[in-house]
Amino acid sequence: MTTRLTATSLLSRTLRRGATSRIPPRPFAPLGLDSSAGAPRSQSRPSYSTASGDPGQEPPPGMDSPIKVVSHLGNGGGAGSGEGGGAAIDAGKSARRPLSLWPGMYHSPVTNALWEARSSIFERMMDAGNAADATDAGEQRAPTELLVKTPAQSRTSIVYKFATDDILREQYRDPWNEVRIGKLLEDLDALAGTIAVKHCSDEDSTTRPLLVVTASVDKMELKKPIRVDTDLKIAGAVTYVGRSSIDIQIEVTQVDQDGDNQSDPFALTANFTFVARDSKTGKSAPVNRLSPETEREKQLFSEREARDKMRKRKREEQKGGLANGIHKLRAEAERLNALLAEGRVFSDLPALADRDSILLKDSRLENSLVCQPQQRNLHGRIFGGFLMHRAFELAFSTAYAFVGQRPCFLEVDHVDFLKPVDVGDFLRFKSCVLYTQLDNPEQPLVNVEVVAHVTRPELRKSEISNTFHFTFTVCSDLLKKGLKIRNVVPSTEEEARRILERMEAEGLCN
Repeated sequence: MTTRLTATSLLSRTLRRGATSRIPPRPFAPLGLDSSAGAPRSQSRPSYSTASGDPGQEPPPGMDSPIKVVSHLGNGGGAGSGEGGGAAIDAGKSARRPLSLWPGMYHSPVTNALWEARSSIFERMMDAGNAADATDAGEQRAPTELLVKTPAQSRTSIVYKFATDDILREQYRDPWNEVRIGKLLEDLDALAGTIAVKHCSDEDSTTRPLLVVTASVDKMELKKPIRVDTDLKIAGAVTYVGRSSIDIQIEVTQVDQDGDNQSDPFALTANFTFVARDSKTGKSAPVNRLSPETEREKQLFSEREARDKMRKRKREEQKGGLANGIHKLRAEAERLNALLAEGRVFSDLPALADRDSILLKDSRLENSLVCQPQQRNLHGRIFGGFLMHRAFELAFSTAYAFVGQRPCFLEVDHVDFLKPVDVGDFLRFKSCVLYTQLDNPEQPLVNVEVVAHVTRPELRKSEISNTFHFTFTVCSDLLKKGLKIRNVVPSTEEEARRILERMEAEGLCN
């Protein structure tokens, strides 16, 4: 008993001594460092590397900022690291950081590395604000003095060393030895957010840090399967900015297995739109201007500017035009009746219904979850990439059950993030096969809709947070063996309207 009490007393004294000891603040670590998910703790200051390899200097602002990934215990210099030099970041810094700034530890090593880089900007700005308060210099000003930045200043990349890092490869491998698309969607959102924060930051930390949230994702098309046995790289930069919006293009590249660099290395291209808000008031905030330099950057800027103007023009057109509205309603009513004709046969004369068709409601799947703190982003909301991840996996399962064979992912259509999701929210994902396109017998398409509902049972309230649309096909070899995909028909007017809306968005109702 005496020995046990002595040991307990010693442990208590040790814990009290550790709790009262002060740890000096961590120096700012700019983007481009080795962000480690599991590196050993040490108290050494990380070193930087430039293009010439000279340690101790920050990379020039115009350089691509590669972020290293370490997926296993080690010194960060072995397999699994991304491009760029420099020693591993001191993992002990996590003990000095508020809990709200390290949710990435619950995600993949890539997401963790990206969030480490992003949070370093916030820490630097918040430290500068605290220092200003301590010297009676007043709090940081609102970001009204805008800078002009180039796309090169926000360009950031990260490399997956799948060829040499067994642990990283296993985390991303699906049952068919390809990359899990859902996890990749998380990383794309994390990279885009890191780039947005980098563009919004200033040079001397005199303005308050802006909060950036995902507003929408444009259509992402998978150009070729992404293998899990070959290194993969994702890179992106800002392509266009509005008053408070930031457009970012992300490119996923993977060289062919035979090493042929002449073939198209792009596996996927995605465009994200973020909106900036003042971290103190929560209101919309202006962002730094963009000055494209290269011909490619100027072309992307023009394309995104034209898209932005067209979107605004469509919103204006929807507000007016009574005659056009009446004509559109009549045409829509005719299409609704045509879509519902087969569904009425299923309801009224089921024995005579087309055996090659199925009711939309019979393709539904659903899952639900309570959002946990480990799924939040740096701002305390549920990570947008996590929502895309869960929606994709439900859509994949829905297509799998519908086709009867493993589906092949092709694209995710435009996604609007309508309502933020908070920790503790009861989230329900509901999916269905919305319609199929069977005109091309060599590549039939299965369009799956997933709707995310934020449900609050205490208030008897449910709201739509996001609507996702995924497109799948099947392997051509299975089609040659006689595999057939059934047609989907609606049984209610609401289902028919949803189908028409998606067909119009895809340009299939002309």
